[in-house]
Amino acid sequence: MQIEPKKKHPLIADSTRQFIQEGRKQKDYSLWDFVHGYVYARWPYLYIGIGKGDHPLAKKVLPVINFFIRIFGKKSDETGPRSHSLTENSHTMADGYHGKALPLETAKQLVMVNEPIHVEDLEKVIPYTKARSIILKNPDHIVVLDCPCRKHKAGHCEPMDVCMIVGEPFASFIVDHQPETSRWIDREEAIEILEAENARGHVQHAFFKDAMLGRFYAICNCCECCCGAMNAHRNGVPMLSSSGYLAQVDQDLCIGCQECHDYCQFGALYLNNVEGTSVDAAKCMGCGVCISKCATEAISLYLAPEKGIPLEIENLVAEAVAQANVQ
Repeated sequence: MQIEPKKKHPLIADSTRQFIQEGRKQKDYSLWDFVHGYVYARWPYLYIGIGKGDHPLAKKVLPVINFFIRIFGKKSDETGPRSHSLTENSHTMADGYHGKALPLETAKQLVMVNEPIHVEDLEKVIPYTKARSIILKNPDHIVVLDCPCRKHKAGHCEPMDVCMIVGEPFASFIVDHQPETSRWIDREEAIEILEAENARGHVQHAFFKDAMLGRFYAICNCCECCCGAMNAHRNGVPMLSSSGYLAQVDQDLCIGCQECHDYCQFGALYLNNVEGTSVDAAKCMGCGVCISKCATEAISLYLAPEKGIPLEIENLVAEAVAQANVQ
């Protein structure tokens, strides 16, 4: 994808100024939110590497981060005390920085959007109090970035260029500040990356962050061995939400080969000696990776209202338009 390079301001890049302008439009977007978002997007490898503990500087920098959390951290509730460590602050962090699992076809929808989209307050779709809007400006502006979670992980998965930043001002910001590890791609290549990662057994997640203007900004292709969010989720920090689907197994077709077990990133599949492969509904995130790994086509997804509402962008936009017309 060819994007005309933007002229840069003598002091800051145009994409940074656009980021600032977008933030000013939001009443609850503070200076601290901007600084947080700027640091996160400007130095993603440092930010995420330290957050995961993989970066060489993690032990030295974490005490400094804890200091700023004590000084500037938001209260955990209306009257409660401020959080005093990253561990104590982890659930608040998850609320403002989280992902939603996506079946492959749903992820494809997000990179095939043809027009700007503005859908806010998706509390039924994204079960968090913050960062749950989808506001896509220039949705065809897609950048692929070398995965920050894999960057400092010993023996990390390949390939590296699997994190997709979608829309503005995020896409241009990443290219401006990470020119050596990012590049513009078109929708066709985005689909190719999604399909290749799905074939490897990796899970697509739509990521949201409060400091990234409180909205969706990226699709990551995640593996349990490298992904910080998946590791946090496994350790009790609720950083991920279900796709809204659950896997189900047709026992008449299942031959008990357990091939699908090896690819389930959430450990939701197990062998039932009576019936064959079964699904642990509490662990299943409805990503659908297991479906393509079943030689007998015994696995499918079904809508599970108790797991949430799917992030089907076409349906969400149609609902938003219908509500606007009623009002």
